[in-house]
Amino acid sequence: MAVAHLEVTRRSPFPFDYERIDGKLHFAVDPKHAANGRIVDLDKAPRDEAGRVRFWADFVLLQPADQGRANRRLLYFVVNRGLRVGVPFNRFAPRLPTLPPTDEIDVGDGFLMRRGWTVAMCGWQWDVQRQPGLMGLEAPQALGADGKPIQGRIAVAFQPNERHACHLLSHWPLHPPPGHQPFAHQPYPAADVNEANAVLTVSDSRSGPRSTIPRERWQFARDDAGRPVADDSYVWLDGGFQAGKWYEVVYTTRICPVVGTGLLATRDCVSWLRNASSADNPAAGRLDFTYGHGRSQCGRFLRQFVYDGLNLDEEGRQVFDGLIPDVAGARRGEFNQRYGQPSETNPLGFGGVFPFASDEMTDPVTGRTDGLLRRQRQLGGVPKIFTTNTSSEYWRVDCSLIHTDLTGSRDVEPPAEERIYLIAGHQHGAGLPQVVDTTPIGARGANAFNMVDGSTALRAFLINLDRWVSEGTEPPPSAFPRLADGTAITRETALAQFSKLPGMALLDVQVLPRLTRLDLGPQAEQGIGQLPARTGEAYPSYVPALDADGNEVAGIRVPDVSVPVGTHTGWVPRHAETGGAGQVLDMMGTSLPFARTASERQARGDPRPSIAERYRDRDDYATRARAAAQALADAGYIVPDDVDLAVDLALQRYDVLAPAPVGVSG
Repeated sequence: MAVAHLEVTRRSPFPFDYERIDGKLHFAVDPKHAANGRIVDLDKAPRDEAGRVRFWADFVLLQPADQGRANRRLLYFVVNRGLRVGVPFNRFAPRLPTLPPTDEIDVGDGFLMRRGWTVAMCGWQWDVQRQPGLMGLEAPQALGADGKPIQGRIAVAFQPNERHACHLLSHWPLHPPPGHQPFAHQPYPAADVNEANAVLTVSDSRSGPRSTIPRERWQFARDDAGRPVADDSYVWLDGGFQAGKWYEVVYTTRICPVVGTGLLATRDCVSWLRNASSADNPAAGRLDFTYGHGRSQCGRFLRQFVYDGLNLDEEGRQVFDGLIPDVAGARRGEFNQRYGQPSETNPLGFGGVFPFASDEMTDPVTGRTDGLLRRQRQLGGVPKIFTTNTSSEYWRVDCSLIHTDLTGSRDVEPPAEERIYLIAGHQHGAGLPQVVDTTPIGARGANAFNMVDGSTALRAFLINLDRWVSEGTEPPPSAFPRLADGTAITRETALAQFSKLPGMALLDVQVLPRLTRLDLGPQAEQGIGQLPARTGEAYPSYVPALDADGNEVAGIRVPDVSVPVGTHTGWVPRHAETGGAGQVLDMMGTSLPFARTASERQARGDPRPSIAERYRDRDDYATRARAAAQALADAGYIVPDDVDLAVDLALQRYDVLAPAPVGVSG
């Protein structure tokens, strides 16, 4: 097998009568094997005496201490940027990402443990810093004829939220300034800090025209009390990088990790746990079904996994029975290319290229035919898939491409192995019952952030997927916006409706993000891009249609949305103080509360009925929220055990935004 051995570093008890096993999983893969042929530059990595490429990754396994309590199901959790804060699908107290990583794993309410699931995590991202609490991968380097890492061109893009003098040559979401990242990723260092051909550009928006900054105004350097100090891991600009501007530096790097070994680590970790009978496999003989779950970046990673046809191991055995790529939209990412940046969210690279939908389509502009599952179908081993998204992935531009054709003229239903679900009115991550407009790392919205928490639907996705795989029970029907019934509209149409709501800061239609066709050069099929990419015609884009309150009508509407106390969106503009006014603040959404009373509504000129006009009191609201939650449970969109939780979550939002009882001030 491709797993050489598990090096156990710790075995310890875990809550709910579980055990936790930490270690390093060592891999040895055959670069000549057809199952590994899609991994870019694997053939250029050093080999051992047996001709195999070796690498290792951090590993954690959580399983019932008593084998008899196990339900014989594995959930493989694709860790996001190395973080293993809590057990997925278990509810636990939110932990701010600015806190240092911790070795602890929060078990939360034990949702999975009470059901006997085994949970595995394995590092897959080469650039995760080596420190306690983070899970990374020690990837091999791709070597040239001189025996040194291949040098080549790379692009690093960022949009500051405040002026700062220098920027690390790596990516972190929402672009915090130096010193504000929860932890920094390893950068791609410059091969020559004096490189004359390196280029730094600036634009007013991601898609706006670029201006080249004169080379004498910037350096590969870090800032030291206002002065540049040469450093191959930073870029420094005289006068500083301005808030809200888009910068991109293109330069030659001196390292060349085989980024795609992270995909192999995932494949071979799961296959080994499921199939290996060796004494060092702690799950040997315990597993019948395997599922993969990844959020955001990690959902895009799972889309890349099946696109590359990796759901069969070197011995031809199926790896995952089911997958849940969550909030990935229609994109993939920089997970299998030369100089890939796994955390990069910029769509102007390999992560933003066709195909987007699972079944084959032909692009009418380029004439190219492809589909996300095309290669896996040819090889065999197509898993059952729940493709799950929120409003944010539609508003950032790409998500509708998973279920519309490339002319934007008709709906495309998912194939028999897939269901597509939208959690309506939801931002990229679960909202909190707070009125706040600033993230812990300094990104600020022009409206208060979205409050909706749709985690009850997420738990039902896992249970329904397992029943589909293990019992053959058909899951609830797909729920997403469609052109045919008018529940999919353009962003411009939706913004015109939002413009009627007083107090709502709007996106600027002139700078809405566009996903365009990309030309990454003649070696793109080999995973080697020509930067910057040449852009072409934009793809069509749609978002969910709205009701009279401005809430979305398609998808799974949790009580926060179906029994609302405000208007909830998957988008929010950047705050003017952080620059880029009118542009999308990535991943965040808006909650615009209803007026508390009729008089307040009239004073505002708000067309939406007030909270007091909708609901008699808190008890009346709770009754309506319970009916809505029960209807979701009856339809299979939340598990029956979570009805009380769904009601409680809605009441938390009500308590923040509703009028105070008579006689109570404030």
